[in-house]
Amino acid sequence: MSAKTKIVVLHMKELIYTGIFAILGILFVILLVVMFLPDREEKPAQDEVSGSTAAEPLYTPGIYTTELVLGSQAIDVEVIVDENNITSIRMVNLNDAVTTMYPLLEPTFDSICRQVYELQSLDQVTYTSESKYTSLVLLEAIRNSLNKASASPSPSASPSAR
Repeated sequence: MSAKTKIVVLHMKELIYTGIFAILGILFVILLVVMFLPDREEKPAQDEVSGSTAAEPLYTPGIYTTELVLGSQAIDVEVIVDENNITSIRMVNLNDAVTTMYPLLEPTFDSICRQVYELQSLDQVTYTSESKYTSLVLLEAIRNSLNKASASPSPSASPSAR
């Protein structure tokens, strides 16, 4: 039996390249696993006393409108909500006659909308004394639309999505 000695020569450059490609291969496999595994959705914790879930939705998602009559003209205040947020508020069917007769309507509406988007509530909306009545009319129209969107409506409000 003869023992032949084999000598293996490894170049440092080849070892570094092999190590880099091995690390990149492992990262690629991890990335594929993370991307294609189904997401695990955590179920909301239930209240032990009432048995209800802790994160119940505030609204039924949809588009809700309230008609607002100004003089002889009617405009619609449209509120778009998802389960927990007010996503959009806008005036529909607004024509030049209304904006001419009620010049504070649009600036007041824009101010209220900015506050509602930020606060996600009508409770702390502020307005100036010059636009008090305009603000109150617009807030009431938005409130009526939100009552229609409410996931647990009050007995007087019946939800009806457009």
